[in-house]
Amino acid sequence: MANINLLPWRDEYRREKQQEFLVILGVVAAVTALCVYIWISIINGAIDSQNERNNMLTQEIKALDERVKEIQKLKKRRAELLARMKVIQGLQGERPVIVRYFDELVRDVPEGVYLRTLKRTGDRIDITGVTESNVRVSAFMRNLDASEWFANPNLKSVKAAPQYGEQASEFTMSFATTKPKDDESAGSGGSKKRTGK
Repeated sequence: MANINLLPWRDEYRREKQQEFLVILGVVAAVTALCVYIWISIINGAIDSQNERNNMLTQEIKALDERVKEIQKLKKRRAELLARMKVIQGLQGERPVIVRYFDELVRDVPEGVYLRTLKRTGDRIDITGVTESNVRVSAFMRNLDASEWFANPNLKSVKAAPQYGEQASEFTMSFATTKPKDDESAGSGGSKKRTGK
C-alpha cells in the first residue's frame, strides 16, 4: 500500500480557515465599530439638538421674564395713576362740599360771636372765638347741632376776655362735619330753624 501524506493539505486548509476567521472577525469588528460610531453620532446629534432647544427655551424664557417685568411696571404705574385720579376726583368732589361747610358755618354763627381761628382735621373742626355773652355760644351750639352739615358740637373751654368787652368771653369748640342724607336737603342749604340771629 502506498503512503499518502495529508498533513500539508490539512495545514493549508487550517491556514485558510484561520484566514477566513480572521477576515470575518475583522469584518465583524469593523461593522461593530461602525455601528458604535453611528450610534454615538446619533446620540451626540440628539444631545446637541436638545441643547439647542434648551438654549432657545432659555432665551424665550428670558424674553418673557422681561415682558413680565414690563407688564408689572405698567400695572404699578396704572395703579399709581388710578390712585392719583381717585384723589383728584375726591378733591373735585369735595370742592363744593367745602364751600357748603363754610356757607353753613357762616349761617350758623349768631350775632355777637366772632371766630378767630378755624382748623379742620379729617372730619373734625376746631374753632376758637370771642362771644359777647355765653348765651350766644349756646345758640351757636344749638345751630350747629340743628345743621345737616355739622354734628356733635363740643364746647371745650370758656374764659373771660375783658379786653373785648365787659361780658366778653373766649371759647374753644369742636364739632364734626357730616353730609346730608339726600341731595334735596343739600340743595336747600340744610336750612333749619336757627336761633340767636
